Amino acid sequence: MELGLHTFADVSLTSGPDSVSPEKRLSNLMEEIELADQVGLDVFGLGEHHRPDYAASAPAVALAAASQRTRNIRLSSAVTVLSSDDPVRVFQQFATLDLLSHGRAEIMAGRGSFIESFPLFGYNLEDYDDLFAEKLDLLLRIRESERVNWSGSRLTAPINNRGVYPRPVQNPLPVWIAVGGTPQSVVRAAQLGLPLALAIIGGEPARFAPFFELYREAAQRAGHDVSKLPTSINVHGFVGETTAQAADDFYGPQAEVMNRIGRERGWGPTNRAHFDRSIGPDGHLFVGDPEAVAEKIIATHRLFRNDRFMIQMAIGELPHSKLMKAIELFGTRVAPIVRKEIPKK
Repeated sequence: MELGLHTFADVSLTSGPDSVSPEKRLSNLMEEIELADQVGLDVFGLGEHHRPDYAASAPAVALAAASQRTRNIRLSSAVTVLSSDDPVRVFQQFATLDLLSHGRAEIMAGRGSFIESFPLFGYNLEDYDDLFAEKLDLLLRIRESERVNWSGSRLTAPINNRGVYPRPVQNPLPVWIAVGGTPQSVVRAAQLGLPLALAIIGGEPARFAPFFELYREAAQRAGHDVSKLPTSINVHGFVGETTAQAADDFYGPQAEVMNRIGRERGWGPTNRAHFDRSIGPDGHLFVGDPEAVAEKIIATHRLFRNDRFMIQMAIGELPHSKLMKAIELFGTRVAPIVRKEIPKK
């Protein structure tokens, strides 16, 4: 199983001596990706957002910078909000990243859990799903062929036998579909024969296991070789020297972010008691000492039979020094335990 990290590059919303500006956050991000590569992690994902609390509105640019400071780690969006982007430009950007990284780029495409990009780029939220379906189809056609013919629609412009350049090192350039637990999205990925990444940010992970069974059944019905379709679990978590220290370090930043987003969406507030339950064996947070986190990853793999596990540790205003230590522990102590039990394919 591959092990990786992902982040949205959170920044401070207030000023002060300990605040993190976008400039500082992106500088820290380069150090985090470089360290993840050095300790042997397999993949690093960077999410696209268009909000004041995140610095990563252009993941391909930041990942391209990271490609020059790393050697082995795969570099992925997490996610590209394809519905409000131009598939031609998305392909060109990640093909360029693939060339710069000598074949380490990936696209993780999603419909977007935040909606800021739709009015920003002039799209109607009523077309939310239709936009994604059409643009994903176009992206896959561009990936398949250097020259593209696209009839277009009211949502997308036609392309008449035009070449799309540059072409990437990898053929095909990996495209994953990211979902948040919508059965229709799971089935779409399966029917297209695309790898599936499932985000679990609440509830018991066990209740999401049927989505992977649905995915594999739908892929098989569509005629795809299920053994060649990787799956990923994307979660929140943190690693510390002790479980108590990891929980104390992670709770404040994670709770602040979840409560801020919750106020926007009408969720109830979280609290420490809820957090402590969530880091238990059946909870969705992977927080603890290296042995505890490794044990939970292994137990989750028994449920999902997933090929990749990605953890978002950089949440909110978590201090950079603590995050760097957590990355080190994840790569040097968690990963060896997991890989001994679940080797990479």
